[in-house]
Amino acid sequence: MNIALIGATGFVGSAVLNELLQRGHRVTVLARHPEKLAAREGLTVVRADAQDAAQVAQAVQGHDAVLSAYNPGWGLADIYEQFLRGSRAIMAGTKQAGVRRLLVVGGAGSLYVAPGVQLVDTPEFPAEWKQGALGARDALNEIRQEQALDWTFLSPPILLQPGERTGQYRLGQDAPLMDGAQPGRISVADLAVALVDELESPRHVRQRFTVAY
Repeated sequence: MNIALIGATGFVGSAVLNELLQRGHRVTVLARHPEKLAAREGLTVVRADAQDAAQVAQAVQGHDAVLSAYNPGWGLADIYEQFLRGSRAIMAGTKQAGVRRLLVVGGAGSLYVAPGVQLVDTPEFPAEWKQGALGARDALNEIRQEQALDWTFLSPPILLQPGERTGQYRLGQDAPLMDGAQPGRISVADLAVALVDELESPRHVRQRFTVAY
């Protein structure tokens, strides 16, 4: 397929880029700093700001799907506002371009650990991740209202780590997957496998899902 990818220089996005190219997809990466990406077969890089809907629309037009691993950067004082601004621009630009399929990698903070209680609202949730997690949660709430896009939102498990690609994972939906009494985990390479599997064989259109070993 002809795929537009946002966030390809990040931890998750770089793994998604590798997975897409390994499977033979043609990938157009939207990047504010194209020079950060080395030339690779099947890869086109265009300069675009994910927080600008018009730039997103121009870059993704004519693609079969848009994959977003957008994150403005942990540690930013205004990460909440920037996360939502980017999420809204990506949705708006995708619609303007006439692309229906949008897959988004969000956070684990919006997963429900008890009835009516999301992980981000628990006392144990790390303070340094909270504003970004709240931005991802509110972005999911907005995406859920979207009627013009065939969207999918992937929440990673509580533990997302570097590691090898096994191609194996379990599927869940709105609650974090567990490993007995311990939080579920997955390598970023296998998170990318799950996302590209969903791209190629959709099972969660207009749904959120999660994965873990």
